[in-house]
Amino acid sequence: MPHWNCVFEKIGKVLAAPFGFVVIFCVLFLTVAQGPVLAQSGAKDSNILFSADALTHDQELGTVQATGNVEIASDDRILRADSVSYNQLTEIVTASGNVAIMEPTGEVMFVDYAELGEGLKTGFVKSLRLLLTDKSRFAAAEAVREDGNKTVMSRAVYSACNLCAKNPDRAPLWQIKAIEVVHNQKAKRIDYKDAFLEIYGVPVLYTPFFSHPDPTVQAKSGFLAPRYGSSTDLGGRIDIPYYLRLSEHRDATITPTITTNEGIILAGEYREKTRTGEWNVDASITRADERDAQNSKTGRKIVRGHTYVEGNFQIDPVWRWGVNARRTTDDTYLRRYDISSTDNLTSNLFVEGFNGPHYASANAYAFQGLRETDDPGDTPFVLPSLEYNWTGQPDQGGDHYSFDANVLSLYRSDGQDTLRLSLSGAWERPLITNGGSIINFSALLRGDGYHVSSMPDPSNPGSTKDGLRGRVLTQAAVDWRLPFVRQEGSVRQVIEPVAMAILSPYGGNPTGIPNEDSLSFEFDDTNLLSKNRFAGIDKWEGGPRANFGIRTSIYGASGGYTTAMFGQSWRLKADTTFGDRTGLEDKRSDYVGRLLVSPSKYVDYIHRLRLDRDSFTIRRNEFDLSLGPDAWKVNIGYLSLSQELAANGLSSREEIRFSGNVELTKFWSASAHSRRDLTTDGGSINHGIGLVYEDECVVFSSEYDRTFTVDRDIRPASTFFFKFSLKHLG
Repeated sequence: MPHWNCVFEKIGKVLAAPFGFVVIFCVLFLTVAQGPVLAQSGAKDSNILFSADALTHDQELGTVQATGNVEIASDDRILRADSVSYNQLTEIVTASGNVAIMEPTGEVMFVDYAELGEGLKTGFVKSLRLLLTDKSRFAAAEAVREDGNKTVMSRAVYSACNLCAKNPDRAPLWQIKAIEVVHNQKAKRIDYKDAFLEIYGVPVLYTPFFSHPDPTVQAKSGFLAPRYGSSTDLGGRIDIPYYLRLSEHRDATITPTITTNEGIILAGEYREKTRTGEWNVDASITRADERDAQNSKTGRKIVRGHTYVEGNFQIDPVWRWGVNARRTTDDTYLRRYDISSTDNLTSNLFVEGFNGPHYASANAYAFQGLRETDDPGDTPFVLPSLEYNWTGQPDQGGDHYSFDANVLSLYRSDGQDTLRLSLSGAWERPLITNGGSIINFSALLRGDGYHVSSMPDPSNPGSTKDGLRGRVLTQAAVDWRLPFVRQEGSVRQVIEPVAMAILSPYGGNPTGIPNEDSLSFEFDDTNLLSKNRFAGIDKWEGGPRANFGIRTSIYGASGGYTTAMFGQSWRLKADTTFGDRTGLEDKRSDYVGRLLVSPSKYVDYIHRLRLDRDSFTIRRNEFDLSLGPDAWKVNIGYLSLSQELAANGLSSREEIRFSGNVELTKFWSASAHSRRDLTTDGGSINHGIGLVYEDECVVFSSEYDRTFTVDRDIRPASTFFFKFSLKHLG
């Protein structure tokens, strides 16, 4: 193959050379003397425009000879050469010496000699070097141009790899040699006949016919690069994806996965863009051996699979709707077949609208628990969940009002059913004093009505009760903050004490009110200053109380910053609403704090902690650290939950996690991750490494992952994958 760098350098000099004369369109000067000449072809719709250092015209033979920095333009094609001869009678252009032909599509053809006709659309060339728009290249002994659309190359070589700068005669990493190559620009396809794939000049694969899209194609049906691997559960495996270009706005990928232990898994993805939104469907299916809880085969075959469906669509400027459906045939399928590590699937169908201060939505939910202890009979369905919110604009005095309404219908196939209606109205008034204090007054009135069925009766274990329940909740609050700002040079510092006083009656959580949406609770820095720390509606935080803390921030001129917050909550008497060891069960809460440090874009550190109210022992300790630029990013995380939190339904935990990636060289990069349980009976949860090589023509990736999960037919397993693809071949 030619030394492409040298060729491009030489052509660049030709393209940059000044023109001695400029040709004027559509006028033919019939002269014998040397000078600038415009040649107009005899064809009605074809004008040939010359520009050169010297031109001579032979009227008797009807030829124009151009030498020195010759440029010919015909429609959108441009030819440049050292010497060109044009025959006005046959409309044949003959060019030699540093010939470059630029196509309207952006391709550039370099040849030693060319004979072209029909406005440079057809003809014959020798010693072809063709540069495609994606910078991949062809070289051929000769080629024929047909109809300005097809180039037929003889004894051709194709590669996307750059040649070695120190040894340009050395064969590239890979190249394809063929007896004949046809580039059909109209069909946007490149076809090879009797082709050999060579690696560093050594033939490794032969095919009588091979085809791939040309660089102008963004997407086209065909096989994608396969992925090879092995795992403890599935054995050896190969994924063979096939891409289907169904239309300009629809496509799909079908991927059969062949395994030595579990047969064939067929997976597919479907994507569609519509005028109002988009669809995405992901599904898989297999027929595998049934296994019991001890991971032993039962001798039966069962169908296993999953389906994910996502869609989002705009109805009009106000309303939109969407669906997110996720289901699987059984609890362990997703994890065993390396599809997902989730232990819960949520399906949702919704309609929502935004119109100024108004928001309304209707949702339906279905859940599928994937843990061994999950009981489908206890898993709820929500149909519907209706919500309406209105927030008014402040009036002249600064008062503004809001209104919220919520309807929930929740039922189970075997368990408690709940129907809830909640209405609430709120008032707020902000105030800024002359001393700089920022004060906000607020009040809330809420009414909740419930109808429950099959609700367990705590006073009579084993029995249930039905009926109507209701409550009225009131709350008044005032929150205050006073920011102090100091500028010292390029550094700005903010210190801000904050406090909130809340008045509401005790109680608000009678035993007849079910708790469906506030089961998960954790006291931390994010809800220290909340008026109601429960995320949902069913649980209510009552009683007089006060929250207070201090926030401080430092901002540098270069964009770096540090922020910190520390605080506590007080109440007049202990409240059994919060479970034991939650940090809020006593008059004084635990202390919570947060520190965030980001001195530059290369360092991010966040630390959250919770300290015992009396002993200052750490009950929760968590930090995340991110270091370095994207080229060598390291992330470290740590989490510690005190053993005392086990009384709140949380198990004692201490774990550390790590992930990182580094660019080893210009072409090589590596990544690693690890997660480990640091408790006495703990150990590794998972870890893995990855290695990627990518240059202008090749991508190679490999990854190894080890998991230690045990759940019925899932056992600790190792998985290895590698993928090798040649760029620009589809």
